[in-house]
Amino acid sequence: MRPSPHRLRTARALFGALLTALATVAALLAATAPAQADTTICEQFGSTVIQGRYVVQNNRWGTSATQCVTATDTGFRVTQADGSVPTNGAPKSYPSVFNGCHYTNCSPGTNLPAQISTISSAPSSISYGYVSNAVFNASYDIWLDPTPRTDGVNRTEIMIWFNRVGPIQPIGSPVGTASVGGRTWEVWTGSNGSNDVISFVAPSAIGSWSFDVMDFVDQTVARGMAQSNWYLTSVQAGFEPWQNGAGLAVNSFSSTVNTGGTGPGDPGDPASACQVTYATNVWQGGFTANVTVKNTGTSAVDNWKLGFTLPSGQRITNSWNATLSGSSGAVTASPGAHNARIAAGASQSFGFQGTYSGSFARPAGFTLNGTACSVA
Repeated sequence: MRPSPHRLRTARALFGALLTALATVAALLAATAPAQADTTICEQFGSTVIQGRYVVQNNRWGTSATQCVTATDTGFRVTQADGSVPTNGAPKSYPSVFNGCHYTNCSPGTNLPAQISTISSAPSSISYGYVSNAVFNASYDIWLDPTPRTDGVNRTEIMIWFNRVGPIQPIGSPVGTASVGGRTWEVWTGSNGSNDVISFVAPSAIGSWSFDVMDFVDQTVARGMAQSNWYLTSVQAGFEPWQNGAGLAVNSFSSTVNTGGTGPGDPGDPASACQVTYATNVWQGGFTANVTVKNTGTSAVDNWKLGFTLPSGQRITNSWNATLSGSSGAVTASPGAHNARIAAGASQSFGFQGTYSGSFARPAGFTLNGTACSVA
């Protein structure tokens, strides 16, 4: 029995409608980008890009035990962290996410390295996820160097310890406290043998925070451990585990570096013109230093702060005509009410007495309100 023309027309119409529906579904599928799958990295220095602008790295360097990190759309989590290392030594790794350059691995589209003096702000935000069965610190690292290098170890490392769990401590020794970004931090300074390190340690765990990276950079410059004509090369957020660590996570991370400021010596930068005279009287095991700060610019400098770093083995025992923060390592001299202004072409002086071991040496450089000075 042959089908009637009416039934054929109905079948063709239904078939046509089905084809139209299938075409619509196909178009919708084609227009919808597939969700990005999480990427697991177990290679020692393996890395991957997230958000098209940050690099997640495994960065296992202190142990041969397996470590794996899984990169997510917004951060990463440690999915395997075997083995342990002694808590009185270096950690076993630094799984992290970063903006900038790390051993020639530069994040896409980054404007780092950037000269510190040209950076107007560097807003960042971080959210951490912690575990209780590990020894670790949650560390945000900021790297500075006199040159715009993209490889190797930089001169100064700033570490912000958002959390520490277990019997671990920063490099060096404590030198006091500081208020940075509206929070109070314990400050440690020292050297790991490859670079100088300044650590800002939170008194209690911080889970998430939005802040300006330059607040910590400015504090480091003021303490004489960097100069404003140096370069910011990278900012990184992650963990230093000593024992275990699986489950630790950077839930989210963002970093922006806004440039457009003036460099040292540019018009409008009156603090860039300064000269320091460092006169000493040295005897076996002791010394005095008389420091004269001259404003060679065209504008007065108010509420000046002179930053410098004492060579290893030196310690300040007393001072006059200025208040000194820190007795060894990074030191900042602040004036009293009577000498808080240095007029254009004028000078202010202060001095201190100290002890030393080994060979006597002078500080390598000085910064006035964060800007490098010449040395007479």
